[in-house]
Amino acid sequence: MTTTNKRMAAAAGLVAATVLTAAGCSGADTAATTDKPADAAKLTLSPTTPTAKGQVTKVDWLLEDEPDSLDLDSQGTSAGRVVLTNVCERLYQLQPDMTVKPFLAEKAATPDDKTLVLTVRDGVTFHDGSKLTADDVLWSLERHADPDMEQSDEFTNVASMKKTGGNEITIRFKAPDALFTKALAGDAGIVWNKEQVTKAGKEFGTPGQGDACSGPYELGSWKSGDSITIRAYDAYWGTEPLTQEVVFRWAADSALVNALKTGAADGTYAESPNTASALRAAKGLSQYYGPSTASLVLIPTDRGGLKDPKIRKALSLSLDRAGIAKSGYGGLVEPWASPVGSGAWGYEKAEFEAAQKELDKAAPASPDADDIAEAKQLVKDAGAPTEPIVIGTDSSQGRTVVANAVRAALQRIGLKGEIKTVPTAQFEEFYSDPAARADIDVLAGDWYISKADPIGFYDNGLSDSSNNWVGFKDPTYDEKVHEALGTLDDAERAKLVIDVEQRFSDAAVWIPVAQVPSVLVLNSELTGPPASQAYLYYPWAAALGAKKG
Repeated sequence: MTTTNKRMAAAAGLVAATVLTAAGCSGADTAATTDKPADAAKLTLSPTTPTAKGQVTKVDWLLEDEPDSLDLDSQGTSAGRVVLTNVCERLYQLQPDMTVKPFLAEKAATPDDKTLVLTVRDGVTFHDGSKLTADDVLWSLERHADPDMEQSDEFTNVASMKKTGGNEITIRFKAPDALFTKALAGDAGIVWNKEQVTKAGKEFGTPGQGDACSGPYELGSWKSGDSITIRAYDAYWGTEPLTQEVVFRWAADSALVNALKTGAADGTYAESPNTASALRAAKGLSQYYGPSTASLVLIPTDRGGLKDPKIRKALSLSLDRAGIAKSGYGGLVEPWASPVGSGAWGYEKAEFEAAQKELDKAAPASPDADDIAEAKQLVKDAGAPTEPIVIGTDSSQGRTVVANAVRAALQRIGLKGEIKTVPTAQFEEFYSDPAARADIDVLAGDWYISKADPIGFYDNGLSDSSNNWVGFKDPTYDEKVHEALGTLDDAERAKLVIDVEQRFSDAAVWIPVAQVPSVLVLNSELTGPPASQAYLYYPWAAALGAKKG
């Protein structure tokens, strides 16, 4: 995933990568299970599940799709990432609580704001038994930075990367880069076995090839169209995994639900809230909801009435977010006042949580009479648009509910709304093709970011951003975003981010709807893996085990 933004592909996607999201219910810290219906106002999020007490020989796991490749440099998909996060280690590691720490880089130093010195961990071996060295690290970083590779945009601010000692790599930057170490906890930080990758050539990452990694598991087999098996690596340098073998298969929709209900599979990280909702009452299964960066959002364009910020703010004030959460997502999303989920709060969480409460004033969960009156006054001040506001959506349950709720909100404040529905396969074009959205005024969308830092989202509001569809321009906003991206001190960066997010909210550049949690569905006899979005980058299977010893 890239430095800043990757939208979720499914109706609420990453969970779509799962219901991804983070920080639920304003920072709740205990897990919720399927024993009773979820309620958007009470849904509790936790980054972890109870610690496992016993080992397990084999676990069957479900993916939404078969990976296209197990080379995340060439094709970085969620399915491939869910498998490889147990197999391939990174220089930094994202923790279940969404913080980041050095990992294969045993130590990290910043002698100045534009220099990062990494000390490579000693005693680590790849799965072929060869030693992981600083040469492998440098070669891997250079491979990630290749313009043809998925992670190349993480390296645009890098001036040089050199081996400066037997186990030392020095990276110099053109300007201070607050997000680079977070990128090293993602796919840009994977350390490949140079010899194995080079030998495999273009076939690397395909069925029949080795994994070329270090990690608690090694790739056992990939039977195309059937399954992928990973097995505990006997010579692993760290803690021995509790589960010895994980077999991945893939299924979608009703097939996935049936496999879990019948016990044919032991677990999955659900890719949509509606999948989780269908399994909520199933016997023998538990559900855990964790922090994620994912959110449901309305993204306005500059085509019609929503070009005026007063009309956008009026829509935000009149939108029934609680109704959307209940009717569209079974209570498995939470009304939310910012366009990025609380899983992005990987540092200074108390400060971000306090700031979120201030944003609530412009984005109520359920509008009251005062909110509607304020919204109507904003419309009057702006001059009500005469043409209907066109809402872009597809026919999926969640987005259909969002689109209808937007139309109802517009009606409450004396405006007209029309819904334009396109096939789901065509929906993604709204994001990438300006021509596809030429006839809509607002998109019922979803979004997530790959790093636990809100500033990774707010570059979408920059004057020159391709995701700033409404044409928002504020030189002070641009200045503060760039300053935050270059501020290494967490406390100082948090102050800047909070200022930026308030400016973004005041202008209603995007209109937040709800945050979407990560959802783990698990055989009730098992426990241990993280429930948060960290499962995409953290070796979750190693902690998976039996509830009883």
